[in-house]
Amino acid sequence: MNSSSVDTLEADLPEIGTGIDVGARLSQLRQERGWTLQQASRQTGVSASALSKIERNELSPTIATLQRVARGYGMDVVDLLADKEAARSLAGRRSVTRASGGRAYQSNSCANTLLCADLIDKKMTPIRSRVTARKPSDYGSWPVSDSEIFLTVVRGVVVVHSQIYEPLTLNAGDCLYYDASTPHIWLSEGPDHAEVIWVLAS
Repeated sequence: MNSSSVDTLEADLPEIGTGIDVGARLSQLRQERGWTLQQASRQTGVSASALSKIERNELSPTIATLQRVARGYGMDVVDLLADKEAARSLAGRRSVTRASGGRAYQSNSCANTLLCADLIDKKMTPIRSRVTARKPSDYGSWPVSDSEIFLTVVRGVVVVHSQIYEPLTLNAGDCLYYDASTPHIWLSEGPDHAEVIWVLAS
């Protein structure tokens, strides 16, 4: 596995929240820094060819890859995807996301909604996802990052595959906490796509 490559294809955004032009955003941030694709690759650990395809909206990166890019650019995932100024760290700050709210981001494996996305510089990134992947090949590469992930299944059945553990079946109400430096993928099982809420923490 080449963890620096991103191969998932773009899909239609779900009808929740507001879609983000990730390619234009990354191109803007790179140009603001005066970086070539090769320099951006060295900073993020994502290959220059993958970054180029993402900027041209030919590839849709996973949340884990976006996190690597965000760190290389000195920000968090929410800040990376923000299309307006979000609230920075203030004592006593809080954020509310209503049931139909959030910031939508679609990869080939999940329809994601970033929760409480008006706050940046967070230590945790909460995400609601509909797991659309049904087979390992739905992932271009197995997501990997230096984060820890907490996952709870809200609806349906999720099978979690790991490169060091046997496949694990999670039903509604079940939870999992794992070190994302070991690649994992999630697959929906059953007639409907599973829904999960998960937290990405550094």
